[in-house]
Amino acid sequence: MANKHRCSWCEGDELYEKYHDEEWGVPVYDDDKLFEFLILETFQAGLSWITVLRKRENFRRAFDNFDYKKIAHYKQGKIDALLQDAGIIRNKLKVKATVSNARAFMDVQKEFGSFSKYIWDFVDGKPIKNNFKSLSEIPANTPLSDTISKDLKKRGFKFVGTTVVYAHMQATGMVNDHITSCFRYNQV
Repeated sequence: MANKHRCSWCEGDELYEKYHDEEWGVPVYDDDKLFEFLILETFQAGLSWITVLRKRENFRRAFDNFDYKKIAHYKQGKIDALLQDAGIIRNKLKVKATVSNARAFMDVQKEFGSFSKYIWDFVDGKPIKNNFKSLSEIPANTPLSDTISKDLKKRGFKFVGTTVVYAHMQATGMVNDHITSCFRYNQV
């Protein structure tokens, strides 16, 4: 893949390049995977994505493979144990938000049939394909991410500001923000 042009944000780090080449921007309709990305994005708030990506396997282990049904029932003892786990980002508010977000996630599932249906309805079920030629053109948030963020907050989600929501939209393929010269642009 060395001869293929990528989005520059991932270049030079093997893990980042693999994530870019195989996952970033690929449409995700599976609730389990959507929850994983939502949680990882909330932990990223204020940090770089590569920091979270490097700890992803630790997060999977610590949070029962992102099983929201289990996470929703975490008690204080489990939360305390997570806050001692050096393999993850030990932010008390974000750990507690993961538990409340699991509950809110299941409430959305009950209301809409799936979280996927709820979140993808904001883009009529299909990705928005942007046409950015450089990284500097890609926004940190959009009016749509503002709308989704407000709705998620209204439903009880935490750490879902508009920038976190837009990053989630990018990661899960709701928007295709690969630059037009990137080899993945027309593949996702």
